[in-house]
Amino acid sequence: MLRSYEAIYDHGHITWLHDTPKTERSRVIITLVSDLPASRKTVSRLPSQLIAGKGATLGNIVEPIVNESDWECLA
Repeated sequence: MLRSYEAIYDHGHITWLHDTPKTERSRVIITLVSDLPASRKTVSRLPSQLIAGKGATLGNIVEPIVNESDWECLA
């Protein structure tokens, strides 16, 4: 069975980012997705400082906002 694992290749060494393979020895095929920026080894996204920490969840996020009787697609 084929499984995918995310890793960083850096000067001949592989660093696993999340899960590591549960095998001692395997045949592998490596596909290079893209080059990483020289300043960072992992790419992460951060919100703009203008909006960071200003979000809020209002109301119940589990229940629908409108009644089921108002849903046209159920008719």
